[in-house]
Amino acid sequence: MKKPELLIPAGNLDTLKTAVTYGADAVYIGGQAFSLRAKADTFNRETMTEAIAFAHEHGVKVYVTVNIFAHNYDLEGAEAYFRELKEIRPDALIISDPGLFMMARRIVPEIDLHVSTQMNTTNYESFLFWKELGAKRVVNARELSLQELKEIREKIGPDLEIESFVHGAMCISYSGRCLLSGFMTGRSANQGACTHPCRWNYAVVEEKRPGEYFPVEENERGTFIFNSKDLCMIEHIPELVGAGIDSFKIEGRMKTALYVAVTARAYRRAIDDYFTDPELYRSNLDLYREEIAKCTYREFTTGFYFGKPDSSAQIYDNNTYIRNYIYLGTTEEIFPDGSILIEQKNKFSVGDEIEILKPGCVSETVKVLSIRDAETMIPQDSCPHSRQKLRVQLSQTPAVRELLAVKA
Repeated sequence: MKKPELLIPAGNLDTLKTAVTYGADAVYIGGQAFSLRAKADTFNRETMTEAIAFAHEHGVKVYVTVNIFAHNYDLEGAEAYFRELKEIRPDALIISDPGLFMMARRIVPEIDLHVSTQMNTTNYESFLFWKELGAKRVVNARELSLQELKEIREKIGPDLEIESFVHGAMCISYSGRCLLSGFMTGRSANQGACTHPCRWNYAVVEEKRPGEYFPVEENERGTFIFNSKDLCMIEHIPELVGAGIDSFKIEGRMKTALYVAVTARAYRRAIDDYFTDPELYRSNLDLYREEIAKCTYREFTTGFYFGKPDSSAQIYDNNTYIRNYIYLGTTEEIFPDGSILIEQKNKFSVGDEIEILKPGCVSETVKVLSIRDAETMIPQDSCPHSRQKLRVQLSQTPAVRELLAVKA
C-alpha cells in the first residue's frame, strides 16, 4: 500500500511553519489574489518565497491555490500572477477554472497542476479528462463515497493522483460552489470573499404575514438549517487508504496555529501508526479522538464517505464551536535562562498550569512561574493584552515552535 500524503492548510507564514513542525508532508497556501480565502492573512511574494524555502528545507511540498472562478477582468492579472509564480516555484498549483488551468499550463508548464475540489469532479471520465489535459492530481468533489473513489482509482490507473478532504468544515453547497454569500452580502464565495451565511440562523416568513417568523424546527430561536457538522475521518484511515487516495487533505486556511498543530500531529500519528501496524492504529483510536478534540470544531460527521448524509449531519440549534483548549502562543525563542519568547494570543496568569503541545501527540503539563514584558522586562501577574510579546518562565522549557495551550 502507498502511504498517503498528509496535506495541511496554512493561512500565513506562522501557521505554515507550525504545519511543517507538526508533521505535514505538504502544505497548501494562497496568495493575496485569485484564492478562495481572500480574508485569510495570505502570502505576498516575499512571505511566499520564505515559506517555500522553509518547507523545502524540511522536505515538505508547497501547493498554491489559484482557485477562483475568473471573469474577463481577472485574466490579465492572473497571467501576471502565473509569471510571478514561475519565479517563486511552488511544487504545484491548485486550480478550479478551466481557462486559468490552460493559462497556467502555457505559462508554467514546469509546475504540476492540481484540479481543485471546486471543479466538482465526480466520475472517472472527468478524472481522465483532466489527466489528458495534463493534470497531475484531482481533488475530488466531497460528495463522493469511498466505494465511488475506489472505482475511480481502478479506472484511472496509478498515474493520476487523488486528493480527498478528510477533516474540517463542510460547505452546504455542492463542492463549495455557493451563491448564498454573493446574494445576501454582495461578497462572492466563488471569488474568495465568503461571509459564511450557511452558519446563520434562519426562520420562515409567509408573504402575507410580514414580521411573523415561523421556526423551521421547534427551537423558538429558529434553526441553523444550512449548518453542517465538521468532517472527521481519523477513525477511518484503513478505509481511506483502501480506496486508493494519494493525499489526505485537512480543511482550514482560516484556522489558528492551534488547529493546524492539533490536526497535523493527530493525523500524522494515525497514519504512521497504521502503516507501522494496523493493530497499533486500532489500539490508539481513543488517543486520536482525544487529540483531535483539542482543536475547535463543530461536532463531527463522516460526510459522504459511507453514503449520502442524513439529517444527523446538520446542526439545527446553534452555530457555536466546541472549544476544549485555548491557544496561548507559540515558542519563538529560548533564552539562556530557559525563559521563552511568545506573542500572547489569549490571557493566562502566573501559577496557571498549561500544556505544551509537542509533535507526535505528546503533551506536557507545566506551570507558569513568571511573566515579563519582553521589551521592558517588567514583571506582571497575567497577560490581558492580546499580541503582547512576553518572556515567560515555565517549570519546563519547550522547544522552539512548540505551542502552548490551556484547557477551556
